[in-house]
Amino acid sequence: MWDPAVYQRFGSERSRPFVDLVRRVGAEAPRAVVDLGCGTGDLTRTLAGRWPGARVTGIDSSPEMIAAAGEGFELGDIAAWQPGPDTDVVVTNAALQWVPEHRELLPRWFAALPAGAWLAMQVPGNFDSPGHRVVRDLAPELNRADPVDDPETYARRLIAAGATVDAWETTYLHLLPFDGEHPVVRWMEGTALRPVRAALDDQEWRSFRAEFADRIATVHPVRDGVVTFPFRRIFVVAHKD
Repeated sequence: MWDPAVYQRFGSERSRPFVDLVRRVGAEAPRAVVDLGCGTGDLTRTLAGRWPGARVTGIDSSPEMIAAAGEGFELGDIAAWQPGPDTDVVVTNAALQWVPEHRELLPRWFAALPAGAWLAMQVPGNFDSPGHRVVRDLAPELNRADPVDDPETYARRLIAAGATVDAWETTYLHLLPFDGEHPVVRWMEGTALRPVRAALDDQEWRSFRAEFADRIATVHPVRDGVVTFPFRRIFVVAHKD
């Protein structure tokens, strides 16, 4: 279960990779634009602003997120989605890490796109970060092995499918203010800790969260009222010539 309010706690930091990703999409007048894993739709709406002549659709598998997004957004499974004949831009931002079969889906989607189309993806690449190592230590049964690939592997998959590819990675150094509760705990509650919360009852969750917060405070110390939180992101933009 996704909680839109929890996810949006760090809206500015979470939106920056989306902006950096879409900036590299060279489409001028796309007919249809699709945002896979649109969440609350706030970032999807910026696509309508950039391409006002396009039909923009946001799709997400979370009923809570779609309810927050409002009218015009669709509840759907990314893994079951297929592009239409006029889908000229596909954007998927921080979503494919939750779709185990996304490695096979990417070349399949690309093959189905029309000539001139763009496929742009971003996934977090921080699964070996201190916070994720703490999660694996405390809840090894919920560990997801290798949820994403490195930029080169994604690039080679799409090049083999006939794409012209732009692939890169960026590590953002988020400087998160400490306001009495550790900000990395609050950040990860919106994403990586979601499966843990879903698996535990209220008492078990309180115990887990307290131990997690103690461990996080060690690996992400507060200095001068600020916690430094490096976050690696992986980007791929594929164009169909």
